[in-house]
Amino acid sequence: MARLILLNKPYGVLCQFTGGEGRLTLKDYVAAPSVYPAGRLDADSEGLLLLTDDGGLQHRTADPRHKLPKRYLVQVEGAPGEAALARLRAGVDLGDFVTRPCEALLVAEPDWLWPREPPVRFRKTVPTAWLEIVLREGKNRQVRRMTAKVGLPTLRLVRVAIGDWRLDGLRPGQWREAPVECAPRLKIKADSPLM
Repeated sequence: MARLILLNKPYGVLCQFTGGEGRLTLKDYVAAPSVYPAGRLDADSEGLLLLTDDGGLQHRTADPRHKLPKRYLVQVEGAPGEAALARLRAGVDLGDFVTRPCEALLVAEPDWLWPREPPVRFRKTVPTAWLEIVLREGKNRQVRRMTAKVGLPTLRLVRVAIGDWRLDGLRPGQWREAPVECAPRLKIKADSPLM
């Protein structure tokens, strides 16, 4: 039977099992043979990562053609106005491609979020804000590139949901098995709570 693992990938961990050359990798957190990431998170991003031993499930969750929504909480530098949010929602020309339209909302700082190690640099003179961004694609460093393009550099990026799968209280480095039967439901309700 296929396995599906939900991992809260900590900051600084490489999204691979081998190599790393002295850096932490998935093997330092998940002792489950023959599972592989279904999608990726950059080392400097945190949050939900799916691991599976099922190639079909891996394809359905990672391939943007399936339009599986991926929900992120993003701490940005600056004070987002409606114009910047509208640009994010409409799609952003990043030079090598134009992003698909997405959801982008200004949200309160999440009170349930764990502290990041190392902490995000704090500067008294520069305001920060939190956004919730939902993508249905996932190109390399896309969220960071999008926010930078609209003048809001990303300071912290946490993926909180992929489709119906959520962090649901997993602390950094923790993981749990999820039923694979849930895999065909690839939609997430916009008004669902994140945690």
